[in-house]
Amino acid sequence: MARGQEVYADNCAACHGANLEGQPNWRAPGADGRLPAPPHNATGHTWHHDGDTLFRLTKYGAGALIGDPDYESNMPIYEDVLTDDEIIAVLSYIKSTWPRDIRDRHDVMERNRPE
Repeated sequence: MARGQEVYADNCAACHGANLEGQPNWRAPGADGRLPAPPHNATGHTWHHDGDTLFRLTKYGAGALIGDPDYESNMPIYEDVLTDDEIIAVLSYIKSTWPRDIRDRHDVMERNRPE
């Protein structure tokens, strides 16, 4: 978890918050039409997505994830910035901060994810 927390602080906290709180009004597009960074704590929607989706979103970006190369997002693509192990460490750190009931729900989602 310590490595994930360190990588998060260096690469993610500037937008998603030092305490995973996200940016204000994260559900409403800003003046540029883009959504602000969501929280990664229990108040956000990160835990609604399985680990593979979160990994691909982080590594390849939202446009690649939804199949729209023209999709504009403030979320950087980390493919050439972070290693796979660093991305996994960050996601593990984020998950470690969720309350037990949310971690349990996420674990069930992971077990029931189609291959």
